Amino acid sequence: MKKDEFYIGYVDEVGIGTKKTLKRFVIIAISVLMIGALLFGFFQRPAINSSFDFGNPTKVSGLYHESPYPMLRVAVAENEFKDLVLLGVGKFGPNPYLKEIREKEGGLNGKQLTIEGQLVYYNGKTLLEIDDSQNVSLANSKVNTFSFTKTLGQLTVEGEVIDPKCYFGVMKPGFGKIHRSCASLCIAGGVPPVLVSNGENGVENYFLLTDLKGNPIHRDILPYIGQPSKISGALSAIGDWKVLKINVDQIEKLDKKSSIY
Repeated sequence: MKKDEFYIGYVDEVGIGTKKTLKRFVIIAISVLMIGALLFGFFQRPAINSSFDFGNPTKVSGLYHESPYPMLRVAVAENEFKDLVLLGVGKFGPNPYLKEIREKEGGLNGKQLTIEGQLVYYNGKTLLEIDDSQNVSLANSKVNTFSFTKTLGQLTVEGEVIDPKCYFGVMKPGFGKIHRSCASLCIAGGVPPVLVSNGENGVENYFLLTDLKGNPIHRDILPYIGQPSKISGALSAIGDWKVLKINVDQIEKLDKKSSIY
């Protein structure tokens, strides 16, 4: 009659049967881990090609405008401009860093500013993070009159409300349910809300969101952040940004996993 092995580690040597069992377990465990790792990697969304120049400040000069959100209109070539959305450090907008010079100058709209900050950029959109009010200065005293806004009609679009700071480079990923609490803090702190929508051929479209009068919205949009939604509003363009004026109460939440692919 064959006897079962009874193994005590600090007394006996490992028996033949125990060795075979351990060897089989190790092989199976390693195989399962390798297959699981391959499957996990295969089904992951690729990391977006975004960038946050943390610790590497850049000095830029341009025309400041703040409707609906603080921006710096920078010349990148002859008759070609890019509008940089301004941000503050952490989960805040830029206003605390603009307050001192705004009060000193009696307003900044239409004035040339030089700002040293950290760039955040992705997919043709650029943001500029200000970390010190001393890094904001008046480039000259000239006040420019300008009209960047173009009316484009009405639009209904499906997408997801995100905070652009995290989505465009500071966090990867910066969207969806897992990022909802972080994005809510950013937008409540003054970061502009942006609607991300997938257009034709998978190309993403971005819309700055305002209320129906074109004023900034922050806390009213919080219940809809990170959730697939259908949003309608009046579409316009300010520089290279699209702006959607919306009635927050008319946002329709969609019963789907995500609007960002």
